[in-house]
Amino acid sequence: MSVTTTTATTRTDPLHDLDPRGAAEHAHIEALLRCWLRETGTDVTPGPLRVELPTAGLALVTEVTHRSPTGWHRFAPARLEGPGGPLGPVADPVTAVALLSTEAAVRGGSRPGGVPAGEVADLVERTAESVRRVATFIADRRAHPEPPPGVDGFLDAEQALLLGHLNHPAPKSRDGVSDHDARAFSPELRGSFRLHWFAADESVVSHDAVEGAPSLAGRDTVALLADLAERRLDDGRILVPAHPWQARDLLHRPRVRALVASGALKPLGELGPEWWPTSSVRTVYRPDADVMLKLSLGLRLTNSRRESTRTELRRGLEINRLLDAGYADDTFLAHPGFAITRDPAWIAVDEPGRPEGPDVTGLDVAVREVPDGIADLRCLVGLVAPRPGLGRSALGDLVAALGPGAAERWTADYTDRVLVPMLHLYAATGIGLEAHQQNTLVRLDAAGRVTGSTFRDNQGYYLATSHLPGLLKRLGADSSTLAVVDDALVDDRLSYYLLRNQALSVVGALAVDGLADERDLLAVLAGRLRAALPALAAAGPDGDRLARRWLEADSLPCKGNLLTRLHGIDEVLAPLDAQSVYLDAPNPLQEASV
Repeated sequence: MSVTTTTATTRTDPLHDLDPRGAAEHAHIEALLRCWLRETGTDVTPGPLRVELPTAGLALVTEVTHRSPTGWHRFAPARLEGPGGPLGPVADPVTAVALLSTEAAVRGGSRPGGVPAGEVADLVERTAESVRRVATFIADRRAHPEPPPGVDGFLDAEQALLLGHLNHPAPKSRDGVSDHDARAFSPELRGSFRLHWFAADESVVSHDAVEGAPSLAGRDTVALLADLAERRLDDGRILVPAHPWQARDLLHRPRVRALVASGALKPLGELGPEWWPTSSVRTVYRPDADVMLKLSLGLRLTNSRRESTRTELRRGLEINRLLDAGYADDTFLAHPGFAITRDPAWIAVDEPGRPEGPDVTGLDVAVREVPDGIADLRCLVGLVAPRPGLGRSALGDLVAALGPGAAERWTADYTDRVLVPMLHLYAATGIGLEAHQQNTLVRLDAAGRVTGSTFRDNQGYYLATSHLPGLLKRLGADSSTLAVVDDALVDDRLSYYLLRNQALSVVGALAVDGLADERDLLAVLAGRLRAALPALAAAGPDGDRLARRWLEADSLPCKGNLLTRLHGIDEVLAPLDAQSVYLDAPNPLQEASV
């Protein structure tokens, strides 16, 4: 099937040529269409596209201006048509999501019992909010395209995700955040804020830290946080930070209200210097600090409320201790440019007489090390993110400056130094990384070429069941906090996170930016995977299994964010085998040029 490479250089592009509100609306229409086409298994070809909506007796009509094997399709402005013809010049994304969501619900959704009552209306509300926020983000970034003083290259990339997930119907919905708070809390607006702190009686606090962790500089979690607050308490109580939004919300929760009423917990308000939110919104960064802080945040962001579980807090330390014990040394030796960012400490506020619970406290912190050489690291999601009204993506600008053939070379280097090391880790240890675009940090040299990578997240670690005995032996434990699931399920999840979401975003972004034919880049990626097969096979039993599947399968698993949202699934709390709606979709590598 042919692939068009039409871009903003040869035709009007609504993302770049419309005002901020118009660009935001078009971005949401495009995201909705990508979701619908993927989740209904619709074949996409360049040219006219008509999505029939029989329940409403209407159709959504547009043109595919860039057909992408990886799913990075681009579309002309869409319009609604009824029996009497067009219903206005341009479709409103809020109306469109109401119509398509209703159609999906009438079809029964994807789970027994169908789409729950109220979920269509909820998604419509969240889409309207997301459109409004994205319009604000685009307007602000067009007015202030350059980062302000004090924002380093790492943070600049974290602040680049103006449109959000390109395959989600409401990517920037943050229900519960006022416009005033959004100015401080949004990385897209380059916001910053001081943390709110609580003083907690030691009887209601749990904490742990990896002894000797370099980023802790000999301190336990309690001493580290006191240093970050720039305050010491002389009554034995422990300082615990919270996101300002969370601090206010917690005071309305019965559990926390009871702790405050009993005197076991006291709100102190703002302490210490300002922190900057990263692309996840809840993890905060200071260029002058040795650690970042991952805070619980009860806002719904995409499909989940972002509050840590106790298992996730402990998981970060288990990974740290496994790495210290040499569990992944074979991978680090084979791929010296690859690293895993460690989360060496945590703290949580419990309840009197209940030191092990609840599982979700709402008032907790995971401490994350600042990786070595952070000035050279960029989150992948910031590199590939579209920049409405400003030109190519940051990745497109980097690669264009490298000259002819650079897109192919960059894709090859990325595959060798980011994707293959993660496959090697899985083959050697059974640990599968939920390394989507946001959790993948790419290390660049001064010219913008790939030299390595690091993974970050205390939540996203799968362990293939076949490797559990070896891991427990190395750990000297009888259980693991990792998400232990059947090998086949880990294979499926990695097929989505490592390949579709992560590596293929490089291919999709470079092709959309007009720097190469997507099929040629797919051929480069496939070629580097084939070259890695012998080393993967040697790394562990059946170690090349997953890469071979990617190279040979006609279809691969894919997450359906529209259906996941319509079924009201919280991906943080749902069981792993029902965490999201997954479906099979054509394998883009089968469209590689030959």
